[in-house]
Amino acid sequence: MSLLSDLINLNLSETCTDKIIAEYIWIGGSGLDIRSKARTLTGPVNDPSKLPKWNYDGSSTGQAPGEDSEVILYPQAIFKDPFRRGNNILVICDAYTPAGEPIPTNKRHNAAKIFNQPEVIAEEPWYGIEQEYTLLQKDTNWPLGWPIGGYPGPQGPYYCGIGADKAYGREIVDAHYKACIYAGINISGINGEVMPGQWEFQVGPSVGISAGDEIWAARYILERITEIAGVVVSFDPKPIPGDWNGAGAHTNYSTKSMRNDGGYKIIEKAIEKLGLKHKEHIAAYGEGNERRLTGKHETASIEKFSWGVANRGASVRVGRDTEKEGKGYFEDRRPASNMDPYVVTSLIAETTILWKP
Repeated sequence: MSLLSDLINLNLSETCTDKIIAEYIWIGGSGLDIRSKARTLTGPVNDPSKLPKWNYDGSSTGQAPGEDSEVILYPQAIFKDPFRRGNNILVICDAYTPAGEPIPTNKRHNAAKIFNQPEVIAEEPWYGIEQEYTLLQKDTNWPLGWPIGGYPGPQGPYYCGIGADKAYGREIVDAHYKACIYAGINISGINGEVMPGQWEFQVGPSVGISAGDEIWAARYILERITEIAGVVVSFDPKPIPGDWNGAGAHTNYSTKSMRNDGGYKIIEKAIEKLGLKHKEHIAAYGEGNERRLTGKHETASIEKFSWGVANRGASVRVGRDTEKEGKGYFEDRRPASNMDPYVVTSLIAETTILWKP
């Protein structure tokens, strides 16, 4: 008899069938919970517009009442499935009513409208998102590698650290890195973070709406890998109170005008706009961010907007290379690790490109 692992790892492309499995992925009612279910297709598909729409029970995800529970999934982006492999795919979807209206938790729909504006398209907005997260022990919800009910040594040796007493969960992190590359996600790197048990992956540069699609696909893959490993992944912006770093999703950003000669002046104008809309951005940058943005642990205060060159204690940081070359990008350090990338990326584009103060 075949082992369970043999059956799980069956490669359908080696059999006498053209059928594939498509895993439809969407965002649930909390705005952060990822849901998915699979269906069989008659053959390979590489264009989301050629995939069938599907539906799910929205009353079970907090997105529809029981008496009218059907929510419709619209396929929007395709990635290769690193779990089933072969021609099987992961499908990022957004959600609509049967009448075709986006449901309230569908943040992709409004983001796509912003990114489809001619002014935004012309500026080719690039994003590089640094997604931090914390690995937790499943039964205790205490960080991986920490003594139960106790604390490890103080921060200092863990950032980009190596060794069994410094790096907790590297197998999960490396598995996720390779799985994202396999899937076709533009993942650009990984590193251990300042708090032990906390890690980061970077996605980008990605253009427009694809940044959100890729972050959500990478989060899905990470949750699947931690499920296999029996570990919990947390995107809480301050999972451990006290003298420990929080978790953010620093968002690096540039437009064509910023990347061209003379772009530094465009960057300064964009940062000025962000400062004028600080409260609006903070409100959209993730839940519980006030616990993280305290002015300590490499953050700026949530109450006051600031920016500076090479300043990791500012709301927005401009790199030394950007200052030296007079063009490039800047980093918005305010978004929390649990932010919705569709909301954050589109709001930055809307404020810096479309808004006329």
